[in-house]
Formats: sequence, structure tokens, C-alpha cells
Amino acid sequence: MKIIVPMAGRGSRLRPHTLTVPKPLVPVGGKPIVHRLVEDIAKTSPEKIDEIAFVIGDFGKEVEEELIRVAEKLGAKGKIFYQDKALGTAHAVLCAAECLEGPVVVAFADTLFRADFTLDTDADGIMWVKQIEDPSAFGVVKLDDDGVITDFVEKPQEFVSDLAMIGIYFFKDGGALKGELQYLVDNGIIKSGEYQLPDALKNLTKKGTRFKTGKVSEWLDCGNKNVTVHTNQRVLEFDKDQDIVSDDVSLDNAVIIPPCYIGKNVRLKNSIVGPHVSLGAGTMVTDSVITNSIVQNNAVINNSVLQDSMIGNHAKILSHGKVISIGDYTTIE
Repeated sequence: MKIIVPMAGRGSRLRPHTLTVPKPLVPVGGKPIVHRLVEDIAKTSPEKIDEIAFVIGDFGKEVEEELIRVAEKLGAKGKIFYQDKALGTAHAVLCAAECLEGPVVVAFADTLFRADFTLDTDADGIMWVKQIEDPSAFGVVKLDDDGVITDFVEKPQEFVSDLAMIGIYFFKDGGALKGELQYLVDNGIIKSGEYQLPDALKNLTKKGTRFKTGKVSEWLDCGNKNVTVHTNQRVLEFDKDQDIVSDDVSLDNAVIIPPCYIGKNVRLKNSIVGPHVSLGAGTMVTDSVITNSIVQNNAVINNSVLQDSMIGNHAKILSHGKVISIGDYTTIE
């Protein structure tokens, strides 16, 4: 089985953290979002993952090499494809057209999940959905009495369903999906300036493809600072039985309240860290209290009280007492 991960978006809602790092490589619980996404699929999938295709923008050679390593760690072959223009979800998947054959999972890299990944052999595909209170900002599905999807509705302004698609899809026949995606592009079928994946799914349904829904117990968004901090909290809870505090952390009159992720060569002095804090490698915290926050690598935090915050790589906070979100190489005194 193959996985296709479209991840070329700019991540503008998560700025300033995505000005220097693509959103799927922003870490939560000490590990980049896209790493967790493909690992979660590989762990829960009953099928062996043979190939992982990443559809990216101009992220640079270092990022591409890192993504290839992610695939190889899971025993799969990694491939890189490019989406040079933001032409929509259908176009993004089609950029990896050569991988659209046989069983395929399409997983958009701005969400993490906990789900039943059992593949219904009677279905031609699975769409993982989450029941939500306000579906107006999401794509939703309608079902018949047998639980088969009959329609896909994008951001309904009137209630038609509360089952929101979370961005994880399984297709038994990737070739059939490729044909419908190509049809959209060849015929210029565009909505709001983009080729939309639900339009291809609708066409498949009209031709008799039977899609069913997969159950999702938890849907974790990483779209902006607040939800990313919340996702970090939940991930740390999931990982709390694992060894996520580096054994070389330096503690000088300091306390770590679990669950926390503490990277290598972190130094804590006269400070309290936790719960639900991720500190990247090389970070130094002095005379401070930090709760429910993400701090990336090589940051310096002194004489501060921080909560619900995101701090970038090499950032310096030398006296602060608020919720804060600052990017790489920023200094606050």
C-alpha cells in the first residue's frame, strides 16, 4: 500500500512559525507533525506500507532528505513530488499521479488523529470522519441507511450532515481516483480558483464506487497557534508512558511536571516546567515557569512566566509574563 501526503501549503495561519519551517515540520511533542502522521498510519494500518509520496513546495534539499528518511524508517520508499502552484486539493494529489495505483491512503499533513484504521473489505474506499457541532467550516459526507456515502458537501451553510472529513482517505483502486482527478484538470472544473478533491469523490460515487466512513476517536488540528498547542498537550498525554525526557537534561533546583517532552542538552535552573510542555534540544530555561507550551530548539528563556505559548528556534525571552507566540531568532527583553 502507498501513502500520499500533500503538504505544499504555506501554513499562513501558523505564522510566524511557518516563515522558516514548513508547517508539517513544526514539532509537537518533540516530533514534526508529518512524522507523526505517517507513523500513526503505518502503526494502525493492517497493510504493509511500501511507498510514501510527499507533495511539497520549494522546501529545500535538507527538508526533502529528511522526508525520505521518515519513509525509510518505516520500511518504505520515499518519493518527492512538487506542487508549484496552490491549485487545490485535487491538484495536489494528482501531482503524485505515478503513485495512484492499487491501494492508496491520501493523508493531508495538517492533522493528527486517533482512529480505527481497520479497512472494510466490502468498501471501495474509506473516508475518516468526525462528528462535530458546527460543520459549516468543513467538508462533510451524507450517508444512506447502509452507511454508504452518497454525497460530499463542502462547507455547508445549511445543515446536511455533522460528519466532517478529517483529511484521511483510503482508496482500494488508486487508478480510478487518478482518472477522476485528471478529468477535473482536463475539463477545467474549478471552484473558488481550485480543483477540489470532493468533486472527484462525487464522480466516483456516481459511477458506483462504495465509500464508507471510518471512526475517529480524536481529531487534532495544527492549523494555528492555539490548536497546535492543544495538539501538543494531547500528544504528550498519548506518549506519557514512553521515555520522552532526555537522559542528559541538566536540572539545577528545577522541577519537571509530567507529561513533558524534553530534548537533548536542555538546561533548567530555578524553574518549573510542565505539565504539557515540549522543550527542543539545546534550550536553556532560568528563573521561569512554563506550562502548556511548545518551545523549539536552542531557545533561551529567563525570568519569565509562560503558558499556552509557542516559541521558535533560537528565540530569546528575557522577561515576560504573558501568552506569547514568537518565531525563530526573535528576542523579547
